[in-house]
Amino acid sequence: MSEDREARRSREAREALERVHRDSEAVGTSSFARAAGRAKDHLAGADAPANDRVEVWGRRVGRGFSIVFVMWLLWYLVSTYLTP
Repeated sequence: MSEDREARRSREAREALERVHRDSEAVGTSSFARAAGRAKDHLAGADAPANDRVEVWGRRVGRGFSIVFVMWLLWYLVSTYLTP
């Protein structure tokens, strides 16, 4: 019985430590840092299959072009409609 109780207490302690570790990561990291990390992973094509290099680079190039297009579009709209 004592071994059973000891095993249960040990398991509960490990689970509590895992919860503390998981919760401290969410609180300890700023939301800006998490958003920057997600954006970096998105632009790097981290969601593509790692063994398909063409897919990874295709996503990187496409997402890079989309950033360039959005920047050009913002410049165009500001220069066209906000400058006298």
